[in-house]
Amino acid sequence: MDEMASGLVLVIEDEEGLLSTLDYNLQKNGFQTRTAMTGAEGLELASTEPVPDLILLDLMLPDIPGTQVCRSLRENELTREVFVIILTARGDEIDRVVGFEVGADDYVVKPFSMRELMLRVKVILRRRMPPEALLDEHVFGMLRIDQDGHRVWVGEEEIQLTALEFRLLNVLLRRKGRVQTRTILLDDVWGIEADVTTRTVDTHIKRLRVKLGTAGDYIETIRGVGYRFRARVNGVPE
Repeated sequence: MDEMASGLVLVIEDEEGLLSTLDYNLQKNGFQTRTAMTGAEGLELASTEPVPDLILLDLMLPDIPGTQVCRSLRENELTREVFVIILTARGDEIDRVVGFEVGADDYVVKPFSMRELMLRVKVILRRRMPPEALLDEHVFGMLRIDQDGHRVWVGEEEIQLTALEFRLLNVLLRRKGRVQTRTILLDDVWGIEADVTTRTVDTHIKRLRVKLGTAGDYIETIRGVGYRFRARVNGVPE
């Protein structure tokens, strides 16, 4: 028997039958739910306390494109760290890449297995750093990470990262000096064998480097293998 879960999930889906089915299955699996049939209503409910732990987001909404809804969620301080799973009938690679570029944590193509979707929701909500990696604060060169506060600074400037970007940075940092293949990063950061290509990793590494600015150079590309966080700053171990 599957384990029962907990957490608040917001479903933004304009197909009434699917919305009801998702709502029923989420509650059956132990989740609290909110539902919305438009992007505007979804954004309003997403910002209502308590903020959802995860959002299931349809891309084809009647008022606002789901990609724009996702961007708005990432720009709002209240919802920046909420996990987002995109639901869509569009499964081309470019559509997946765009979904991840706007800040989604996972991407599920319709029609999908309800059992698999519930598993993805549970796995993403369990996505927390292992206890041994949860230092109160970690400093590496000009980079400073506050684990408890989920905050990152480069020098004196605070950098806004999504929950997935924060986890990716932490996985790389705690394994500094060791090469991480794209497959390993998909398994350890995304948490499951997601239906995405390794290009997803490249897209997120690129976005993370841009956000980190000069500190983005700490993440090295190992051609033909993957990525590595530098073991030293200017030759001096941290």
